[in-house]
Amino acid sequence: MEIKTNISLKPFNTFGIDAHAKYFATANTLTELKTYVTAQEYPNKLILGGGSNILLTKDYDGLVILNRLKGIELVNQNDDFVFVNAQAGENWHEFVLWCIANHYGGVENLSLIPGNVGTAPIQNIGAYGVELKDVFHSCEALEIKTGKLNQFTNTHCNFGYRNSIFKNEAKGQFIITSVTFKLTRQHHKLSINYGTIISELEKQGIQNPNIKDVSNAVISIRKSKLPDPKFIGNSGSFFKNPVIERTHFDKLANNFSDIPSYPVSDNLVKVPAGWLIEKAGFKGKQFNNYGVHKNQALVLVNYGGAQGSDILKLALLIQKTVKRLFNIIIEPEVNII
Repeated sequence: MEIKTNISLKPFNTFGIDAHAKYFATANTLTELKTYVTAQEYPNKLILGGGSNILLTKDYDGLVILNRLKGIELVNQNDDFVFVNAQAGENWHEFVLWCIANHYGGVENLSLIPGNVGTAPIQNIGAYGVELKDVFHSCEALEIKTGKLNQFTNTHCNFGYRNSIFKNEAKGQFIITSVTFKLTRQHHKLSINYGTIISELEKQGIQNPNIKDVSNAVISIRKSKLPDPKFIGNSGSFFKNPVIERTHFDKLANNFSDIPSYPVSDNLVKVPAGWLIEKAGFKGKQFNNYGVHKNQALVLVNYGGAQGSDILKLALLIQKTVKRLFNIIIEPEVNII
């Protein structure tokens, strides 16, 4: 085992927080990952993938394991579908581009989402009307306690909105090592009616889009709204969109006629958290070297040198203000360590 000590985690989290790991190791193979995971001399362990969905509020007094398992493999196919297995350390967006280059459909709406393949099922990542569960077939995950590989099907994962078994009853018990996707080979079902995809396609002069066109439209939209973590530290959307009772929404609509919503069921409505945060006055607000992004109120940013505790303090203030103004609790998407 190659264990390093007192390593800065700044290069390994997209918020750019300069927290330190007491111990640090990189796993490039499944054998290495098993060795580090089962190392009894390090009882406290934290697994990092792309570091895109985490806020480090302090140094980590344990072993941080960087999951760098690589590889993409075609495992099965028929006339209509293809099954592709990707290792957990593959960059998510690069995997999406690989699928599009091979004319495999289903993930195009998930273009430019930060992070790695292995963390995508944990969060059930989603964007523009598509969620990971729509293309997820199964995954393999290493049980931390035993070092054994387990397989989880789509049903086993109990996917929900930005949720899965790995955030609930199996939280902290497994490390996803690879994911198998079921993608279309032909007759792709394009999802273009969410957000501004149609208008972006029209702006680009595209009338009969293919999966690459949809991907390019999503990339263009995301780049116009979201800051690049290479230049401004952030983790993408910090909060989930809350789901509230329709009766509650109707009362709010009496006072806020412009409040947007998306029906979830007859009795439930999803309200954009970004709208709530903007109405609460936080969009574009800066506090020294951190704040809320000027183009997207869902994104909390580190302009350079901010501590994770600063950003957490801002998140708590936003939650408190939204609760006071709208009687709505917004929950973080980001894992706070």
